[in-house]
Amino acid sequence: MRELSVKLITEAVEKLCIKANKILPDDLTGVINTCKSCERNALAKDILSDLERNLDAAKALDIPICQDTGMAVVFLEIGQDVHLVDGNLYDAVNEGVHNGYVNGLLRCSVVGDPLNRVNTKDNTPAVIHTNIVDGDKVKITVAPKGFGSENMSVLKMLTPASGREDIISFVLESVKTAGGNPCPPIVLGIGIGGDFEQCAYLAKKALCRSVSVKNTDSFYAEMEEEILERVNKLDVGPQGFGGDTTALSVAIETAPTHIAGLPVAVNFGCHVTRHASIEL
Repeated sequence: MRELSVKLITEAVEKLCIKANKILPDDLTGVINTCKSCERNALAKDILSDLERNLDAAKALDIPICQDTGMAVVFLEIGQDVHLVDGNLYDAVNEGVHNGYVNGLLRCSVVGDPLNRVNTKDNTPAVIHTNIVDGDKVKITVAPKGFGSENMSVLKMLTPASGREDIISFVLESVKTAGGNPCPPIVLGIGIGGDFEQCAYLAKKALCRSVSVKNTDSFYAEMEEEILERVNKLDVGPQGFGGDTTALSVAIETAPTHIAGLPVAVNFGCHVTRHASIEL
């Protein structure tokens, strides 16, 4: 049994909050550049160039890549052979979010109650997902989620008679309805299966997958590619002004489900779909 102080988790979460908000993963910036090279619409190409300049400016000035520094979503993969000491795990995570957003001068956007809507002033509490895994390590992923894209996300309980094309049609309709609101070009996380809440979790988890990594099941990897191709034919384009580049990537995560249902969730990520990870 390995002991790990939750104080190290606090320090890690603080750093990840700042890093994720200031530095976009290299593979995603690479996709933006590739799409710009292939874009046939002149205005869309210019917008993609502007997005690249924004990323460069954020790096040069050491400021966030988007003014909406998001609600902190934290994924914890905790090895079952780890014994956490020196405090409460969730308190430690929220202290890290507090420190990251306050010390990092990031915008604090969380309200403590959904209707009374008083700002907590430190972006806490975080949304925390915990998974127990083999081993004696703790992997932490912080995914700041802006609500321009989050607000466009949808979930539908399809019937078990529905199939592949029904799911794709639902995704395409969701993207058309969203239009320019989620700050395209978008990254799509799609959850299929489980139950009502699990498919939404799967969709959010899918957004944390590297865009260079496809589903390990060839059936779903091919489905990801088809959805990406068909979404990019919708002519929504960068920032909704038309073009070939509506989406940068599509990721599907699945889970077993009930014989009577087929839950599907689509979680929209904007062109700065942010996440950063560390293993302790």
